[in-house]
Amino acid sequence: MNDGLPSEATALSPGSIGNVGVGYDVLGAAFDAVQDRVRVERIVAPTVEVGTITGTVTELPRQPKANTATKGLLDLVADRHLTHGFRVHIHKGIPLSSGVGGSAASAVAAMKAAQVLVDPPLSDDEVLHYALQGEAVASGALHGDNVVPMLHGGLVLTRSLDPLDVVPITVPDDLYTVLAHPNMQISTRSARAVLPQAFPVGAIVQQTGNLAALIAGCFQQDYELISRSLHDVLIEPYRSRLIPGFDDVMAAAREAGALGGSISGAGPSVFAWCENEAIATRVGEAMSEAFATVELDADIWTAPVNSSGAKRVETDESS
Repeated sequence: MNDGLPSEATALSPGSIGNVGVGYDVLGAAFDAVQDRVRVERIVAPTVEVGTITGTVTELPRQPKANTATKGLLDLVADRHLTHGFRVHIHKGIPLSSGVGGSAASAVAAMKAAQVLVDPPLSDDEVLHYALQGEAVASGALHGDNVVPMLHGGLVLTRSLDPLDVVPITVPDDLYTVLAHPNMQISTRSARAVLPQAFPVGAIVQQTGNLAALIAGCFQQDYELISRSLHDVLIEPYRSRLIPGFDDVMAAAREAGALGGSISGAGPSVFAWCENEAIATRVGEAMSEAFATVELDADIWTAPVNSSGAKRVETDESS
């Protein structure tokens, strides 16, 4: 294929903290302590193939329509009537069904890599569009709280997906996320299934106030306001029942100095926000000890809330 395009590209995508407690399906934060790497090769046939799968997860769907990393590429081939296709090699650094955006990260990394493998290159909005199609394979719905922060980095509010309206949120430079990932799984679909079809008006009003005040606290760098606002009164009461020891873990985090926290995405991971890295280290230890009391081992990761977004990197031939 002598068309001047690269023969392959590789990209990394961070994980994400979906919802950030108070912003169900609209607020998300990148979390680059864990990442997926995807290498995309151009192939002669106008089709999409799943190549190697390595890392923390190796048993993923081999059918391109059922794999989050390849579904968007299939749509791209069809939409642009491409005369070539893609082979995708996935290295998972993010565990699946963990609440850290593992399904979305593979979709984001694949589309970020493929961005430069077509002419004209994909726009950033197109990368987002096709990555959302990929994530929907796993979640069953389109929502921006994982894919959008993974692409943009940092804390992001997705006001609308159609038309696209994304609002980056300024946060204090020292603000840190602690994430405790217990050794268990909860799928996004099952976590959505426990939610009621309707919520009390009072709870919606309270949650709206918390979301608005949390964003204001971030812009104003007001840690006290952030702490008062980081309380999910809408979704957490239902999903927390799926996570053994949840209340004790969150109590331990606050006692150790966390500003607040909640369930990360669909769970079972739990996150806490802290004023600085030193407090985050202490909070992580407390959360790990709390999970141990219910006989759950938990991986502990920390990263700035201002984590970086997806990016292309030099191709690793071993991937």
